[in-house]
Amino acid sequence: MKNFELFLTQSGIPIFYVKVGLGFLFSFLITYFSVPTIIKISRRKNLMDEPGVRSSHLRKIPNLGGIAIFYSIGISASIFAYELFDLYKFLFASLVILLYIGVMDDVVVMRAYKKLVVQIIVSLLIVVGSDIRIRSLFGIFGIYEISYFISIIFSVITFIILINAFNLIDGIDGLAGGYSVICSALFGISYYRLGEYNYPLVVLSVIIIGAVLAFLYYNLSNYRTSKIFMGDTGSMLLGFLLAFTSICFIDIFIDKKLPDIPRYHLQSAPVVAVAILILPIVDTLNVIIVRIINKKSPFDADKNHIHHKLLKLNLTHRRSSFYIIVYYLFVVTIAYYFRHINVNLLLLIILFLGFFGAYIPDFIYVLKNNKKTNN
Repeated sequence: MKNFELFLTQSGIPIFYVKVGLGFLFSFLITYFSVPTIIKISRRKNLMDEPGVRSSHLRKIPNLGGIAIFYSIGISASIFAYELFDLYKFLFASLVILLYIGVMDDVVVMRAYKKLVVQIIVSLLIVVGSDIRIRSLFGIFGIYEISYFISIIFSVITFIILINAFNLIDGIDGLAGGYSVICSALFGISYYRLGEYNYPLVVLSVIIIGAVLAFLYYNLSNYRTSKIFMGDTGSMLLGFLLAFTSICFIDIFIDKKLPDIPRYHLQSAPVVAVAILILPIVDTLNVIIVRIINKKSPFDADKNHIHHKLLKLNLTHRRSSFYIIVYYLFVVTIAYYFRHINVNLLLLIILFLGFFGAYIPDFIYVLKNNKKTNN
């Protein structure tokens, strides 16, 4: 690859744009051509997702689409964003462990505590081993720099929450995949605007977009024979990668006082990251709060997720996913527009809008029922 880069440099062709273009193309094509084989094997071996309490589908559907996403990202990132694997030694190992545990859960359904143990191990590998951690809260609740030990605990908890949060929003066609594409695009654009030093993260974001778009082609298919879910493998993998990119984004704005690293300043960086990932954060928190209020275990399956509420309004999967993504893009726009106001005020606004969006379907449902009653 380095010889290829040398050839491009001598030819006057910008290496970065070649990596972005080929990274997207390779990741898209690898997923696109891998999924039909996975569907065929899944049907032959009966490795299917059975409809259950939380399910919004009525038939058995293959649920190993996450394998294709991993395969695509693993190959493409190793070629076009190899700098990340040089810099963060435990990144690829973490992805492989998540692949294994995700496939195990999709095939035989693992106990929750076993998955949690593995998620803790993976999070420790990337937080301690690769030093990807939240070092400062930029003045949120009056907290700035965090001590090393507290930083590790807080970062590990953040990884675990986001890994599981993405798993929870993967309840209807197109939502987890579509939201991953939007998040990766927003982080990718941000990294691009922050300069050359962050270009490998731009390439990684583009590779994720390519892989997930190809998966969505099948996930949103109207033909049952070509339909597939990403399963826990895909949702955990994407949750982990988006936690990784969001923490990297926050870290950019911490002045490490190193000669080769550019210095940027944005006090609201953590809140902007929260705004980009607001859907899984709010959806998970809201569901846990509702379960506790109803004196149920936070781990019990139910249909209180935002996407379930929209399905109750007789919306299709596609429309529900579209409306959710559009609303939370609006929240990101608000965060970006007001990024220079007080960081605590901005966090309050973003969380309020996030939770308000979670209850809009409930308001509409009540209004519809009142109209029917009055008529």
